[in-house]
Amino acid sequence: MASIVGKRQGGKTYFYLVESARVGGKPRIVSQRYLGSAEELAARLSEAGPGEPDRTRHLAFGDIAAVWGMLRRLKVAEIVDDVVGPRRADAGASVGAYIALATLNRVVDPCSKLAFEAWWAKTAGDRWLRLEPGALDHRRFWDAMDAISSTQLKEIERRIVANMVEAFGVDLSGLVLDMTNFATYIDSANPRAPIAQRGHAKQKRNDLRIVGLGLIVSTDGGIPLVSHAYPGNLPDVTQFGPMVNELVTRFQGLCSDNRALEPEQLTLVYDAGQNSNDNYELIDGSPLHFVGSLPPSDHPDLLAVEKDRYQVVDNERFPGLVAFETTKAVFGTQRRLVVCHSEGLHMKQSQGFDQTLAKVNRQLGDLAERLARGKTRKVKEKVQAEIEGILRPRWCSRVISTELTGESATDLRLSFQALPEARAALEDELFGKRILFTDHENWSVAQIVCAYRSQEAVEADFRQMKDVKVVSFSPMFHWTESKIRVHVLYCVLALMVARLMVREADHAGMHLSVRELLSTLAGIEETLMLYQGERGRPRARRMLTEIDPTQRRLYDLFNLDAYAPKR
Repeated sequence: MASIVGKRQGGKTYFYLVESARVGGKPRIVSQRYLGSAEELAARLSEAGPGEPDRTRHLAFGDIAAVWGMLRRLKVAEIVDDVVGPRRADAGASVGAYIALATLNRVVDPCSKLAFEAWWAKTAGDRWLRLEPGALDHRRFWDAMDAISSTQLKEIERRIVANMVEAFGVDLSGLVLDMTNFATYIDSANPRAPIAQRGHAKQKRNDLRIVGLGLIVSTDGGIPLVSHAYPGNLPDVTQFGPMVNELVTRFQGLCSDNRALEPEQLTLVYDAGQNSNDNYELIDGSPLHFVGSLPPSDHPDLLAVEKDRYQVVDNERFPGLVAFETTKAVFGTQRRLVVCHSEGLHMKQSQGFDQTLAKVNRQLGDLAERLARGKTRKVKEKVQAEIEGILRPRWCSRVISTELTGESATDLRLSFQALPEARAALEDELFGKRILFTDHENWSVAQIVCAYRSQEAVEADFRQMKDVKVVSFSPMFHWTESKIRVHVLYCVLALMVARLMVREADHAGMHLSVRELLSTLAGIEETLMLYQGERGRPRARRMLTEIDPTQRRLYDLFNLDAYAPKR
């Protein structure tokens, strides 16, 4: 039962809202809330209201609350704690809470664990996640990360993915596999992070150690389903086997829980970089179907097929695309092949080749001028090697003719010219062509093409993870193997959350990118107004900023009312 009572202190009466209940058969006050003095209550009840606040603060709310709601639906903290075990007695929070917080930060505003506490203080998150003082110290995060073993990491991801598929009804029939790597700033002499090695850096940072990451994502929303971190010096093709084995293990269990989906319905799509005899022996022995591709230059007999063999695939879905079907022994088995020619791809390749040729012509021209001035001391063999280096970019040596005359350094002269007929033959032979192959015997050509083009889903995921503003893998402020692998886990979880949010918005008719979605949600802020009374701590009132129609739709979609301040 609630009532208002007054208490005399220092010759003045102060009022409290109290709630009483019987405890052990006796009436007791179980809660009380300070209301203020009589003058303060009168001011608050007057038309003027409580008056102007002494100060205000603006806190991040919309994006924080929406992401936290998704993490709760995915049961991230609960699953991590169930796998890892109970928290330590001296821990500020459970391991699952720390992983959920790290994931939240990666989605909306990636920063180091050292900067996390300052960032968290600028959000409204402390209203729904109460933490002990000092719980957000960066060392507490490190302790939590060290508590997770590599075996537990895999189990955590398996359980979260299983829960996600059930909770969000993600279609598993279309799967795309690809790999990339991320540059780190780990010291070359650091022996505690063998996963970070120098290799083929796809970000062109050959001076840095890199970490490889493979993903298998759904074509339904580009949602990551399997992740695999590996040393950056290993070729991608060698990591195909572990990822496929994990995929089969994981999704056979999911399919057994979902009788509407059988493992044989899963189709894995990947590019030619994964081609090897061992990998196709593995695929052929698995329940998976596949759609892959072959390097066109390895099959000149297929490229030489006359144009009248090509037929229009689907003008409405794939304008400018023609193709023909055939069979051929590939990787030890007779396979169904589809040879495609795309006018759009042809045009882009031609434009790109023009830019390459322009650069090559400039370099050859500079070399010819230098030789004409007699300003070289190189012997003829060295100059010829330099010419070959300039012509090394793909196809250039086929369409540019060079002639180096003279014997001594001062007598060397270079002449070069374009070969229009060779260029036309090259375009006719290679440009715009792809060779796809699959074990799907009953699929139409359009279905095969559509499946192969779904690779854009995983490519978009990798681009997103290299966006330093939101859902970012970098910067990574960890220098040991175990912490790097945990970092990979919560970065992949951040990508999962972001893609699920975009998917939910898309189903609601709002077609937004990850950045647009998070930016729109971030516009919903919480205002904290502080009123200093005559004594004690200031009273606080909270309210949300004004929101526009799009923000209102997202507010309702992600049920932000559950986290909004109550007035």
